[in-house]
Amino acid sequence: MSARTSRNSASAGHWTPDEIGDLTGRTAFITGGNSGIGLETARVLARYGARVILAGRDQGKLDLAVAELRGTQRDALVDTAVVDLGSLASIAAATSRLAPSETIDLLFNNAGVMNVPERRTTVDGFELTFGTNHLGHFALTASLLPALRRSSAARIVTVSAIAATWRIGRLDDLMSERRYGAMRAYAKSKRANVVFTQELARRLAGTGIEAVVVHPGSAVTNLQRHSQGLLSRAVIALTRNVVMGSPEGAAWPSLYAATSPDVANGGFYGPAGRDQTSGTPKQVALPDRADDPAEGNRLWTESERLTSLRLTI
Repeated sequence: MSARTSRNSASAGHWTPDEIGDLTGRTAFITGGNSGIGLETARVLARYGARVILAGRDQGKLDLAVAELRGTQRDALVDTAVVDLGSLASIAAATSRLAPSETIDLLFNNAGVMNVPERRTTVDGFELTFGTNHLGHFALTASLLPALRRSSAARIVTVSAIAATWRIGRLDDLMSERRYGAMRAYAKSKRANVVFTQELARRLAGTGIEAVVVHPGSAVTNLQRHSQGLLSRAVIALTRNVVMGSPEGAAWPSLYAATSPDVANGGFYGPAGRDQTSGTPKQVALPDRADDPAEGNRLWTESERLTSLRLTI
C-alpha cells in the first residue's frame, strides 16, 4: 500500500489526510458512498488517484454524488453500485454485476441506520438496524471476498460507533424480538461490527487481507434522519457546532485505517480528541470482551445461519 505516513508522524498523533500517498491503480468500494462520511471518504481517496465505487440504495442520489465529486475533481474515477443492505437479493445482484476480474483493494462497510423509533424489519425479516448495519455488511463482505483476494494488499474497514461500548449492546436477542429500543438495537449492531471485525481479522491472518474497525466520533450525518420529536431535533441543533464534528473530520478514522502502514490487523481506531468525539485518528481500546474468540465465533456462526451464506476465507 502506497502511503507517505511515517511512524513518527502517526505516533505523535498528528495524522491528517495530507499524509496519504498515491493511490493510483487502487479501487475502493464504499457503502453509503453518496452522502456523509462515505462521500467524504470517496472525495479524499479520489483526490489521491483511487477509483471509487459509490454504493447506495438510490441511483439518482448516487448520480448526484458523482456529479458533486466531478464538479471539484473533473478527472475523478467514480463508478456506482445500487445495493440495499437490507436485502440479501440486492446484495447478491449488485456484486454479481461486477466484472468477473474486478479487484477491490479497499472495502468500506460504512453505511448504516440508527434511531429507528419502532421495530421494523428488512425484506428478509431481520430487525432493520441489526439487519442493515451488521448482517448486510456480513453478506456484502462474503460476496466481495473473491475481488478482495485479487488485491495485493486489501483492507476491509468497517465503521462502528462509540455506541459499541455501551452495556445495552449485548449480543443477545439479535432480532430484538423480546425487547426493542432504538438505541439498544443500534448499540447491538455497532458492537457486532467490532466483534465481527475481530473474528474476521483472526481468520484473515496471513492471507494478505486485513480487517480493521473504526468509529468516527460524533458527526451530524444522514444517520440522524430517523430522529423524532422536538427534543431530538433540538439536541442535534444545539450540539452540531459544540460536540458533533463534521462529516469531513469524521471520515479521518476510515481514511487512516485504509491507508496508514501503522494500522494493525484487527485494530480499532477513532478520534484522539476529548471523549473521542473528534480529532486526529489513533488506536483506541476495544469494547469489553469484543475480542473474545468465543463471542466472535458465535456471532459468525449465527450470521452465516441467518444469511444462509458461508464467508469462506
